[in-house]
Amino acid sequence: MIFGMHVLLYSKDPEGDRKFFRDVLGWHNVDVGGGWLIFRTPPVEMAVHPANGEAGQSHAGHQMTAAVVYLMCDDLKQTIKSLAAKNVKCAEVETERWGIRTTIVLPGGSEIGLYQPTHEMAIERTSCRNA
Repeated sequence: MIFGMHVLLYSKDPEGDRKFFRDVLGWHNVDVGGGWLIFRTPPVEMAVHPANGEAGQSHAGHQMTAAVVYLMCDDLKQTIKSLAAKNVKCAEVETERWGIRTTIVLPGGSEIGLYQPTHEMAIERTSCRNA
């Protein structure tokens, strides 16, 4: 029986990005050895989108699908303010038919999305912060 989902986030600065999720977002984590942190994430919903050409990552000898990460929030404007107070910069805010969105630049240089959904959600809102 499938009981969860494990997401691999590739980074050019894994230590910096791990610190971001641990220290800035405050996500609960376990250290499985040598500073290798695995984070408890908020609940996940998944949508399948068409690919624009070749998409994916080779992993363990297999061509895996590509994925884009978006964090979801209740109030994008307030979340951006909260992140700015921690010296985290977000890109310009754009309105889509499915929500209001921006991106966050991680210490490793890659970006993840952040959005306030306006669509019906498949998950319940919970927190992944340290308790």
